[in-house]
Amino acid sequence: MGSTRAVLLAGGEGRRMGRLGAGRLKPLVPFGGTGRLIDFSLVNAKDSGFSEVLLLSQHEERQLMDDLDAVWNGAEGFRVHFGPHDGAYRDAPSQDRAAPPEAAAGRERGTADALIKKAPYIFGEDVSRILVLHADHVYRYDYRAMLREHEETGAALTVSYQRIDRRYVPLFGQVEFDATNQLTSFVEKPAEPTSDLVFAAFCVFDAAILRRYLETLSGTDWQYDISRDVIPAMLAGGERIIGHQVRGYWEDIGTVERYHRAHMALVGPRPPLTREEIPHTIGVGLGSRLVAEDGPVRRSLVPSDLVCAGRLTDSVAFPGVRIGEGASVSRSVLLPGARVPSGGVVDSAIVLEDGTVQQVDVSPEPSREAPDGS
Repeated sequence: MGSTRAVLLAGGEGRRMGRLGAGRLKPLVPFGGTGRLIDFSLVNAKDSGFSEVLLLSQHEERQLMDDLDAVWNGAEGFRVHFGPHDGAYRDAPSQDRAAPPEAAAGRERGTADALIKKAPYIFGEDVSRILVLHADHVYRYDYRAMLREHEETGAALTVSYQRIDRRYVPLFGQVEFDATNQLTSFVEKPAEPTSDLVFAAFCVFDAAILRRYLETLSGTDWQYDISRDVIPAMLAGGERIIGHQVRGYWEDIGTVERYHRAHMALVGPRPPLTREEIPHTIGVGLGSRLVAEDGPVRRSLVPSDLVCAGRLTDSVAFPGVRIGEGASVSRSVLLPGARVPSGGVVDSAIVLEDGTVQQVDVSPEPSREAPDGS
């Protein structure tokens, strides 16, 4: 892994997640009863053999660094690097840490611009590959097979992809490949899909080629985006771009409805992730269990400190949750420390830390998997 730099794009503001995204950074949105969205890509990188991931963020970066430093940088063997803020940030006492100088450096205008702004910390003589990850995707994956394939094919870029129901392709970047697995088309959020394959949003670049395209695009009228600018430019330039199929669970958590639906899958008849596969960064030491039997708590993923004097059904509860006497909660997600008062009735909702209830549109949506399950 020494010649591969792993970078994590974590600039999301969560504007499409309603009250769930208000007042909190999207990468830190709790997920799965014991973790947060950002933890999935970080634990994937750690388990793939990386000792460090470079954070690329510009939205409330100080808050994100405070959290990641406390949660991830205490143990040996793996750390999150903060780029230009790393040394001074880590050496200063918490109360003396200055806010990162985004105003002076200029806020990143997109994912590709984030790479340009942190270029001195990404590119170097000893770096031949760049693994680009995102902080709002839920999946468990070992990146080593993809890196080997990238090296063996001599690709300029290797893109991950999944096969999904074609009706949902307009939510993603559509990809198409020829018989030799080379990319022939990349369309971001197509209005009329012509393929059922979508970009799974993590990829491996040849470092020198990526830098060349970033330098070329930065002098043009562009959108500062990897998917809208860099990949199409490389495709138009005739670069060798290879596909790497992701054959497991992968979910882009872009809206509160998708957030809720992903949680309901965790307590469904065939959970896409086991409890062991969900990062444990919230309520460390408390653990969680999936309750299937009848009783006050049924078919729910709950922490060991749950207090339930009512009924909880088909739901996911985080540590510190309290459900009052006679209350009924079903098909819902209860965030850390959430309280449901005695006699309360909650159905198909998110219960926030302050007790606020955010209702969710639960209109039926078919599986994103293709008929063959690939």
